[in-house]
Amino acid sequence: MKPIYIVTDSTTDMSKDLIEQYGIHVVPLNIQIDNETYVDGVDIMPEEFLSLMASSQELPKSSQPAIGVFKELYDELGKDGAQIISIHMTGGMSGTAKSAESAANMSTSDVTVIDSQYISHALSFQVVEAAQMAQKGHTVKEIVNRMKEIQKATTLYVVVDKMDNLVKGGRVGKGRALIGSLLNIKPIAMLQDGVYTPVAQVRSHRQVVKHLFKAFTEQTAGKIIKKVGISHAHGLAMAEPLKKLIEESGVKDVPLTFTAPIISTHTGEGAIGFMFYAE
Repeated sequence: MKPIYIVTDSTTDMSKDLIEQYGIHVVPLNIQIDNETYVDGVDIMPEEFLSLMASSQELPKSSQPAIGVFKELYDELGKDGAQIISIHMTGGMSGTAKSAESAANMSTSDVTVIDSQYISHALSFQVVEAAQMAQKGHTVKEIVNRMKEIQKATTLYVVVDKMDNLVKGGRVGKGRALIGSLLNIKPIAMLQDGVYTPVAQVRSHRQVVKHLFKAFTEQTAGKIIKKVGISHAHGLAMAEPLKKLIEESGVKDVPLTFTAPIISTHTGEGAIGFMFYAE
């Protein structure tokens, strides 16, 4: 039986060990700061990116990998007849999945592209399970159907600590941001159907942790918690207490990672992402 290869992009926030363990192929996105272009995870690392972003006058711009990069990888992986499943960040934030689809249509290989509807660990939930299923001999159809189930069972929260990037990106007006800053407001949003959707506002890091933990316990009640993940952009003031509460509630080994530049471009410094799926 020929293998099924799993491809994803650099917004997964997955550890190198996990990527190597399952033989996952990661295609990096590009980021532009002050007319300089960097390859995510190759030319620039997450913490270094935050320093450059802080000194930049304009919001960094991200761009999806070129269609040719995807096509070259697909052609190579599928040259012996192997199938490929390519799972990517939400199309609501990037054209990555569209680039992958275009490359799949051009490639001679058998490629199935999935828009995960998510980012960060919520994307990796699907990527890892797809890789596990592929290793166990499941078909592409079975894996695709399972990805749809995981999407429905996944919840992702984003908390912005400072509104600077929301202003630069045109999502929040300067006046509203000033008021928010004076009141120490922390906007909480969910990624629903691949779209950033505000759901609450609180006024301290402590209230953020309380709100997220309450939402977690309510939404997972009576369910089996499959995976939990937390990512941050120098947001440990919220991320660490939340991780502690989650682990004290009985969930072990909650990954806490520094998020990819593509994500922190949207959220700004100090933000966190909190993701889980339960069935």
